[in-house]
Amino acid sequence: MSKDKLVIFDTTLRDGEQSPGASMTKSEKLRVAKLLEKLKVDVIEAGFAIASPGDFEGVKLVADNIVDSRVASLARATEKDIRRAGEAIAGANAGRIHTFIATSPIHMKYKLQMEPEKVLERAIDSVKLARSLCDDVEFSLEDGSRSEFDFACRITEAAIKAGASTINVPDTVGYGEPEEYGDLIRRLIEAVPNSDQAIFSVHCHNDLGLAVANSLAAVQGGARQIECTINGLGERAGNASLEEVVMAVRTRADIYDVETSIDATQIVPASRLVSSITGFPVQPNKAIVGVNAFAHESGIHQDGVLKHRETYEIMRAEDVGWNANRLVLGKHSGRAAVKARFEELGIVFADQEELDAAFVRFKELADKKHEIYDADLQILVSQSRTEDSADAFSLVSLEVSTGSGRAPRASIRLMRGEIESQIESEGDGAVDAIFKAIEQVAKSDTNLELYSVNAVTQGTEAQGEVTVRLEKDGRIVNGTGADTDILLASAKAYIDALNLMQSDSSAHPQREGV
Repeated sequence: MSKDKLVIFDTTLRDGEQSPGASMTKSEKLRVAKLLEKLKVDVIEAGFAIASPGDFEGVKLVADNIVDSRVASLARATEKDIRRAGEAIAGANAGRIHTFIATSPIHMKYKLQMEPEKVLERAIDSVKLARSLCDDVEFSLEDGSRSEFDFACRITEAAIKAGASTINVPDTVGYGEPEEYGDLIRRLIEAVPNSDQAIFSVHCHNDLGLAVANSLAAVQGGARQIECTINGLGERAGNASLEEVVMAVRTRADIYDVETSIDATQIVPASRLVSSITGFPVQPNKAIVGVNAFAHESGIHQDGVLKHRETYEIMRAEDVGWNANRLVLGKHSGRAAVKARFEELGIVFADQEELDAAFVRFKELADKKHEIYDADLQILVSQSRTEDSADAFSLVSLEVSTGSGRAPRASIRLMRGEIESQIESEGDGAVDAIFKAIEQVAKSDTNLELYSVNAVTQGTEAQGEVTVRLEKDGRIVNGTGADTDILLASAKAYIDALNLMQSDSSAHPQREGV
């Protein structure tokens, strides 16, 4: 007996990007989208086209270059938003307009300041407009889990009648509980007369740590689309993790009467790419994609696994891509081989100049590190994303002296545009000295909120990936830097964050997601 198809709707590029500091450049969005396509994600929500010219261009770039996945753009239930979304996805092989409006009493009263009848009218008009621009329309009841059931039924029936082929009932604030939420979806499908004309979808936030559980409960209730993100990325506590949803459905096929089209071997590469670009490290004990997810330290566990793997492992590490981190290239590798491997990893370059710059960085890394892995290549391409601006900072050289009984001292040469500065500073530690030296030139008046270091691969010559989070006037950015020298990586990360902070990046007019 065949199983129902469970549509995987990935919103890493939209809701995931709304995590403070997780914004991506256009080229980074395309890199992630290409890997999501390789992962065989059904729908890629590429962004919120009305948010800014940059967001529009990002959505358009993804829509124009993705062939095998449907590309969606989010839009509030307003004519301007919907038309902008339609323009952004016009070049897509398969496109979708995803429009939404809040339907809970608290949102309608305090945020929208609209009566329910006006909300209903707006929803109908918006879906009709979206349907005139695109043959695939999704309608979301924002804060659906806290909406009054009768009103949710009315607006769902009206949206389907107006042309929506997907109805999304989000747990916007992570308030839902699995049994309750699954029952809500079941009751909606049973109560709405034309529910058979649409796919019911869920979009769960993880404020109580229940996003995946709620999503799977909704599947049991009849939902056939789950909206999720790589690594569970998203604002506040994040969204349902794509990797956890997919592997739960696959591993417990005896419970879930659905199947996905996902190529699970691409899960770990996708996790690493998103982590590298956003600067959000994956915790070691994260399910599926954490470095400890398939590690066994207990003697009892080790003995059991050696005798029979399934005693302590319910999945195979290689099935989700853990064998993908293989040695691929070395210092003698040529440009063609490097380009070919980038393409295998789903890494695309905007032009020859960008490829040439990546090859130069590859050669520099190969001189420092004998064994170069796929993860090294992913990190390598993420570098220098903000140094094209005429006013951007760039590192020329760094020297650090430290020793027992004396304060560490950093000497740095920085370029800003065509102006070079040589500065020195002492600090409580080597990294503190570096950051203070940079600030003597930058005078950024930012607050350092996070400094973290993670090894990209194994061994003492592994690249260290450093994340620096800066805050200023409520704006938060994450800078990343990688090098076999942690101090150099730290300087690169701080400079990357400074460049991002000074770049013109408008905030989203809509931040709460759906």
